[in-house]
Amino acid sequence: MNVRRRLISTAAVTAVTALGLATLSACSTESAAAGNTDKFDVVASFYPLQFLAQRIGGDHVNVTSLTKPGQEPHDLEISARQTAQLQESDAVLYLKNLQPAVDDAVTQSEVKTKIDAASLTSLEKHGNEVGGHAAEHDDHKDEELAGLDPHIWLDPVRYAQVAEGVGKAFEKADPDNAADYKKNTAALVKKLDALNTQFKDGLANTKTKVFITTHAAFGYLAERYGLTEEAINGLDPESEPSADRVKNLEKMAKADGVTTVFYETLVSDKTAKTIASDSSLRTDVLDPIEGITSKSRGDDYFQVMESNLKALQTALGAK
Repeated sequence: MNVRRRLISTAAVTAVTALGLATLSACSTESAAAGNTDKFDVVASFYPLQFLAQRIGGDHVNVTSLTKPGQEPHDLEISARQTAQLQESDAVLYLKNLQPAVDDAVTQSEVKTKIDAASLTSLEKHGNEVGGHAAEHDDHKDEELAGLDPHIWLDPVRYAQVAEGVGKAFEKADPDNAADYKKNTAALVKKLDALNTQFKDGLANTKTKVFITTHAAFGYLAERYGLTEEAINGLDPESEPSADRVKNLEKMAKADGVTTVFYETLVSDKTAKTIASDSSLRTDVLDPIEGITSKSRGDDYFQVMESNLKALQTALGAK
């Protein structure tokens, strides 16, 4: 920078220097956000993908999340600083159609490595009632994403598939550290396999297979372990249920021996508590793990998933 502050007599050189200064200044402003470190810089769209990147990348990566802890991921708007952060990164890890603002920013960015988690596993169409029937699988990854449930991380099996895909993408993008990425991915998948076994065994024998949630986030989990999720709202956590839907839920709760109405940490529990009160049911937290906050029952994905398992076992009357 001292060289550029010297007086330069030639007009042509002055013009060139001024242009270079402007370019470097822009770059330095953007890199201050997150990029251009001496590590493999990864921008993740929200917590479940941030967790994967950190576990797989280990000491070789610098991971930043576009969604702050406690922020509802669906509502995310991308700031100018975050756009710059994206441009300066080596890779972006996102889940297409979950956060429209992220989709737009990724499309417009020049990041070399773009990893769409939705392309690494299978997605399904889910309504307010999920489970207890054959799933409708859909392998179209782009044009029909709008009708598909994005909450794949709540199924340890699908989450492991995404982890494997992310690991391979890291290996390709940063070959110098490929061996470590491969090793870390294998360790993570092994732990996810063990979590799957915990859920499978822990929910095998229960008094009821039906649970009520405010947000239809647990469809993949319900299908994986032979349960039925009845959601007050649909895939949009902020939507309001109709009077008919509430009435049907109250009837269903009595018929199926439901004991609990689950709500989540990042969305109001008002509707859940109203329905629970009217039906003489209790309430509890079932966390979709879209972010870790002080209200979370655990410090990371695995701890919160284990807390979710305990909550389900209690509510369903596990033997």
